[in-house]
Amino acid sequence: MKFGVLGKSLPHTYSPQIHKAFADYEYTVLERTEEQVHALFNGEEGLDGFNVTIPYKKLAASLCTELSEEAKELGAVNTVVKVAGGFKGYNTDVFGFKYMLEHAGIEPAGKNCLILGTGGASTAVHYALKKMGAAKIDFCSRSGEINYENVYTVAQDTQVIVNTTPVGMFPEIDSSPIDLAQFKNLYAAADIVYNPSRTKFLQQAQELGVKNVGGLSMLVAQAWEASRYFTGGPSRACRSLRELTKFSSKTCGTTDAATQINAVIEKLQSQMLNITLIGMPGCGKTTLGKKLAKEKGRTFVDLDDKFKEEYNITPAEAITQKGEDEFRRMETALAKKILPQSGLVIATGGGIVTRKENWFYLRANSRVVYIERPLSFLLKQDTSNRPLSQNNKIKELYKIRVPLYEELCDEKINPVYE
Repeated sequence: MKFGVLGKSLPHTYSPQIHKAFADYEYTVLERTEEQVHALFNGEEGLDGFNVTIPYKKLAASLCTELSEEAKELGAVNTVVKVAGGFKGYNTDVFGFKYMLEHAGIEPAGKNCLILGTGGASTAVHYALKKMGAAKIDFCSRSGEINYENVYTVAQDTQVIVNTTPVGMFPEIDSSPIDLAQFKNLYAAADIVYNPSRTKFLQQAQELGVKNVGGLSMLVAQAWEASRYFTGGPSRACRSLRELTKFSSKTCGTTDAATQINAVIEKLQSQMLNITLIGMPGCGKTTLGKKLAKEKGRTFVDLDDKFKEEYNITPAEAITQKGEDEFRRMETALAKKILPQSGLVIATGGGIVTRKENWFYLRANSRVVYIERPLSFLLKQDTSNRPLSQNNKIKELYKIRVPLYEELCDEKINPVYE
């Protein structure tokens, strides 16, 4: 059997990797012009089916000979399967979004929901929210009846906000579509963007203490559902996360469906996220970083070395010649450039945590690991090339920075070196 993913430009798609984890069939990337899409539906490439991404979801729906209930109502498909006389279209984004919310423990039933954006993804989200029992569903767009100027007054009762726009997506990660702090009844926020892992939108939700989830689980779950259609396995019976866990190995492979989906989510998350090391000067970030990179087959990046490459001056020289404030500004510009990338091991400068603006970049696409060392250990380290740590200032810095490391990190370690 031969399947694939159809789009106009797909340089970084994870679809082949995801489908390989779910089933044993040939799966390829189909970058096609609009004219070439028609050839696929005429059967000229001998495909048994394919997934469809932007900008061809509506075109694909118009070319299918049959449509599922969701696809018919939405007017868009993301999965097509060969049938007698043509192709049948489905929309597994609905299933993917429902899984995404349930996986995060977000229950929209009886709640007022707000969808940001009116593009193709918003229709699947709207359909899913209706099926999940949302009390009210509004749309917010730049030129809609509810827009980004009046939303804080006319939609003040919103409890669940879903971002279906590309705002905040890599590489333009600095923006958030809306200020969540202005919604006093906010219960949850969901973002269908999955790169970076923690968008500015999601980081604000986390700071506000509300439930939140990014789009990776939706990406993987919709692919699982599509793979069921491709292989003729059980799919439409899988209406919720609770039901998925009831499937036996006889119907869903060696493990239940939810376990399959979650395993792929975790694998992709681990693969995409950087391992970013923070900690005091002399704590061993570079030593540990090189060791981790070698073990995991990743590229190691030392931000101090990158600083020299970028500015033709070392961090120590920049502090001495330009002052700490200017050095921190330069460091932030570099952090913005390096930290949103994926799959690296990164050693940071000891003081990167002192500028709050850097926290967003540190958290955006990294698992942040704090290398915890006692002050007695740090006092024994050579500080000759660290102007801020000289003259016994290390004690002062330790007192200021340790609480910041602990608040920011995802994990603390105190490694033992041989």
